[in-house]
Amino acid sequence: MAITDQDVARIARLARIELSDQASHRAITELNGIMGLIEQLQAVDTHGIEPMAHPLSAHQDIALRLRPDAAAPTHSLAERQALMANSPAEVDGLFVVPTVIE
Repeated sequence: MAITDQDVARIARLARIELSDQASHRAITELNGIMGLIEQLQAVDTHGIEPMAHPLSAHQDIALRLRPDAAAPTHSLAERQALMANSPAEVDGLFVVPTVIE
């Protein structure tokens, strides 16, 4: 599958970016290179090979390297205020974000 001028123009429109002719031709070349690499990967026979959760799991136990995902309390009110200083909106020490799903 080759990337065309129309494909790059559509991607640029979806990304809301403007590409010059030179940048468009460079994008076509780079994207076609990426598609070529994907085709090479798809050509490899992986029948009978168990999928890995992480590429390094074949060499070492990755689970031991990851920390548990747990919330930690802030140590002081000053630390909390420093962390919240970049927040555009906050209520009771919590970030206020726009509603995404109603």
